[in-house]
Amino acid sequence: MNRSGIAQLLLFFAYLLLQVLVLRNVALFNTAFCFFYIAFILLLPIETNPLLLMLAGFLLGFSVDIFYNSMGLHAFATVLVAYLRNYWLNTITPQGGYESGAAVTVAANGLQWFLVYTIPLIFLHHLVLFFVEAAGVTLFWYTMLKIVGSLVFTMLVVVLFQFLTPPRRRL
Repeated sequence: MNRSGIAQLLLFFAYLLLQVLVLRNVALFNTAFCFFYIAFILLLPIETNPLLLMLAGFLLGFSVDIFYNSMGLHAFATVLVAYLRNYWLNTITPQGGYESGAAVTVAANGLQWFLVYTIPLIFLHHLVLFFVEAAGVTLFWYTMLKIVGSLVFTMLVVVLFQFLTPPRRRL
């Protein structure tokens, strides 16, 4: 395993531990939850193998499910985001394309691109997670409030994290 793989493995556990030890008990007004762990999938390098991406999404989501006792909800939502990530990246590809080894960060691509990239994927993650959890649309407006509140909360934390961490060097 090369240095990049070891760094990604360490980041995997860092995101998981941060989610289950710190952010599990953080909720705003009992409607907005921070699911920061999804940023691990979103911030992987652009050329990450799709099968490896979905495997990482499953392992991360399943690990969160174990701690949240949520019977596969996080695994399902995370694998869906991992599956659709490359399609979304191809859709929003800049005119010159992406550089080889390009990072998916605010520092590398700018805040506007980063928001266009992350908001739909995090929204989709939350949409699937909360509607499957609600088992239908009987509480549609309350579920939408949870989705939007959690989207804003998660995005604030992810963007704040992007500005607080120094730009990564290519490994």
